[in-house]
Amino acid sequence: MRTQASATHHPHDDAPDTAEAFRRLAMLPPGQQRDTLRAEIVESWLPMAERLAGRFRSRGESYEDLRQVASLGLVKAVDRYDPELGNAFESYAVPTITGEIKRHFRDHMWTLHVPRRVQDLRNRVRFASQDLSQTISGRRPTVAEIAEHARMSEEDVLTGLEALESFTALSLDAELPGSEDGYSLSDALGSPDPALDTVIDREAVKPRLQALPERERAILYMRFFSDMTQSRIADELGISQMHVSRLISRCCTRLRDQIMRDAA
Repeated sequence: MRTQASATHHPHDDAPDTAEAFRRLAMLPPGQQRDTLRAEIVESWLPMAERLAGRFRSRGESYEDLRQVASLGLVKAVDRYDPELGNAFESYAVPTITGEIKRHFRDHMWTLHVPRRVQDLRNRVRFASQDLSQTISGRRPTVAEIAEHARMSEEDVLTGLEALESFTALSLDAELPGSEDGYSLSDALGSPDPALDTVIDREAVKPRLQALPERERAILYMRFFSDMTQSRIADELGISQMHVSRLISRCCTRLRDQIMRDAA
């Protein structure tokens, strides 16, 4: 039976009276007896931890996982609580458990890195929307209504609404809505142009190309800038393919040596 004096320290009517247990725990040395008493205290406060976990339902995490996180926070609170400070255990445990749950959401639930300010805006918008939904029927609250209710600017409301949609990321391999042939987001993305890899090389060699004899310059342009085959170049110039091959090899060697000397 709890005394009236001890009850005044507890904000929850069903809070167990573990003050004496905590005093004994602080005096016990490490060992089986201390571990048993510690486990009994934790078990006594588990209902409160589970109620705190229930406040975070419908936020994208299962209740069972939230219960486990809240239990972990409770164990930390039991281990760190100092009864000599004179405060009721739950006044220390509640913020400890709540903080543990919030850290879980921050560290494990956001797929994308979202700044703390944006997360706060998201929460304010969500709470305001939930409050307004109880008084507005048949439609969703407008940006202006949310801003007025939460005392936020409409720009911050829009940022919070965007964050509501950023809680999880869409996989690039996920099938797009309405697609019946397995078409995914990755199929709609472009890819780098392979020709971009040669832009720098082409720009570096242009001045040297200008110094080549006209026929050799024409052969290199047809081969490397117009992607013509050696056979087609030979037909175009009326010479043999072997001659074209030798000219290309000789010109490339000369250009490479000149560019290397310039770089040195």
